Amino acid sequence: MKILMLSNGGSIHTKRWVKALSERGLEICLFCLNNSDDSFYLAMDNVKVVNYHYQHHSSSFKESILQRKEFFKVVKVVRQIITDFRPDILHAHYAVDYGSIGAAVGFHPYIISVWGSDVYGDPKLSFTSKLALRYKLRKADLILSTSHVMAEETAKYTSKDIEITPFGVDTAMFAPNAKEPRNTIVIGTVKTLAPVYGIDTLIRAFAIVVSRNPEVNTHLFIVGEGTQKNDLERLASELGIADRVVFKGRIANHELPAIYNQFDVAVFLSQKESFGVAAVEAMACECPVVTSDAEGFTEIVENDETGFIVPKQNPDIAATAIYKLIANPALREKMGKKARQRVKSLYDWEKNVDQMIDIYARITKNKIQ
Repeated sequence: MKILMLSNGGSIHTKRWVKALSERGLEICLFCLNNSDDSFYLAMDNVKVVNYHYQHHSSSFKESILQRKEFFKVVKVVRQIITDFRPDILHAHYAVDYGSIGAAVGFHPYIISVWGSDVYGDPKLSFTSKLALRYKLRKADLILSTSHVMAEETAKYTSKDIEITPFGVDTAMFAPNAKEPRNTIVIGTVKTLAPVYGIDTLIRAFAIVVSRNPEVNTHLFIVGEGTQKNDLERLASELGIADRVVFKGRIANHELPAIYNQFDVAVFLSQKESFGVAAVEAMACECPVVTSDAEGFTEIVENDETGFIVPKQNPDIAATAIYKLIANPALREKMGKKARQRVKSLYDWEKNVDQMIDIYARITKNKIQ
């Protein structure tokens, strides 16, 4: 079976889908705008990448006309790829740019996978953005969402059924390792350092934990890069905990299991979250989590079972939940084991890939051997 995928080639989500599907024998042509990581895909015999260098323009009237002309060029290129590649399915990941291209091309069967900001962010910008999203979803034969809460948001713009295709984790890769005895408790998070992800709330919560329990040797590991890094470092210094906060920077995906296994408690206090892959990864490593009540987390985490859910932007309550886990190793172990069981039941990557292939087979009415 041949899949023409329209997606950001540099995204870890795209890489994982392409790799997994190609390993199952599907032939993939990946069309990207500007940002494919060609070196990643070169080793895959049944994957072809077309990287189109799209010229972005500002919103002035003259330049908006140039942008429309450029868009039509993109559509023409994709139509030529369809002629040459002869795909069985066109699958656009992300409803904004790639969904627009897929809708304009007019090929069927056509699938759109919404990712989060394309339904939570862009449609709220303007009335015309909402109309555009409705149009793109109307052109799709099938709409996929990684979570139920994101499907509910998407349903505001379409009357079509939306199928849930979780973006899970490799539970063989993300798995618990035996921890060596130590006298340090590590609180950790893996997130982009941007305001929406509540890293400042986490630092404030950690400062409260330290001030209430100065005798406990606790450290905070912050994994990720982003525009807020300098501000967050300054905040840690102002709160007097700079010596306990470690900014580890960006970590490669294959190195993340080792990082999660260093955490005693993983904390994710996002203001918005459409799914929460990092929380699932931590849970797969038997690490109990403390999350905000952002919608995506409330779907993943069973409160008081696999972790604690706390109100957004409330460092005091977050600190209480974090310390409850710090003070009770047996509770950490119990919640961690339940967390992994939940991930294996709902978010095992191999099962998620099986589901996607079944969807492809169903929509084309072909049987994949």
